[in-house]
Amino acid sequence: MSGGVNEDAVTDVHAHLLLPSLHAEVEARVPELVKEAAALELVRNGAESLAVSGPMVGSRVPKLTQVSERLAAMDAQGVGRQWVSASPNHFYPWAPEGLAVWAANEANRLVAAHVAQAPDRLTGLGLVPLQHPERIVECLDDAVLGRGLAGVEISSFAGDVELSDERLEPFWARAAELGAIVFLHPFGCSLDERLDRFYLSNTVGQPTENAVALSHLIFAGVLDRHPGLTLVAAHGGGYLPFAIGRSDRAWRVRPEAQRCAHEPSSYLKKLWFDTVVHDPAALRHLIDVAGAERVLLGSDFPFDMGLDDPVAFVRDAGLPSEVADRILAGNAAALLAARVPA
Repeated sequence: MSGGVNEDAVTDVHAHLLLPSLHAEVEARVPELVKEAAALELVRNGAESLAVSGPMVGSRVPKLTQVSERLAAMDAQGVGRQWVSASPNHFYPWAPEGLAVWAANEANRLVAAHVAQAPDRLTGLGLVPLQHPERIVECLDDAVLGRGLAGVEISSFAGDVELSDERLEPFWARAAELGAIVFLHPFGCSLDERLDRFYLSNTVGQPTENAVALSHLIFAGVLDRHPGLTLVAAHGGGYLPFAIGRSDRAWRVRPEAQRCAHEPSSYLKKLWFDTVVHDPAALRHLIDVAGAERVLLGSDFPFDMGLDDPVAFVRDAGLPSEVADRILAGNAAALLAARVPA
């Protein structure tokens, strides 16, 4: 490949795994809750989008479940390593406590088994039951200490739990202590039926949820209290990096927005962001506001809203070669190397 990075070192931090056996068991245990969740998805996405998404996902099941298909696709993209996280439909934010804990731990087991088939090329991220803060730390420990995963994936909210919730403080502290990667990936948007046409549930909903969740973290002072936290935001952090000046203005003039120690824009340099922004100018702006060392290659593999050729997207964005090399490989390698050994 062009540039100074060996293809084996190129790392995609945003790639998904479907867990059919997990979902089948959840459906068998609580069929009515699964039906209610499906009804909510219909409200949020609209029938037209669901009719498109079903066949789209179905056609990608081999890449979402089979290691051989995953590796072949990675080879075609020029990607040496993937960070594999569960498809967000496995968050089950409506699940009661016992089921939620079981589902998270089972997801951790299944993700670990998947990446173990190609440990030189795959790194796993587990799940935690965000809606049950009192049970999160044990599931984080299960993922990182019990299963050897690099961290966990979380949604932007779950029920009444926002990322600023005080009940999450033990989770943030433990994640920082373990050096665990926390991958923020929304699933569903609380704007619900306002986004039920034109696929706005994804094109507007996902970046909105990223911006809201990151704003909760920043304004609540979570990053002040846990400076060692490694949080990677999917979809380039959504809208927040592109409207951060408004947050800074609020911090300067509104007393209720001053619960973080510094201007909100300063915290973008304490977070990490993937490259799934679909616009070279947006990628360059993200680098400007967050720093070249805070941006990581991502693809959203293998969904249709991802980057089909993630490496070319970075290479063709008009970046200095050393910046492109860091994004393609160096930054992800540094994050993994910096983790506290389990």
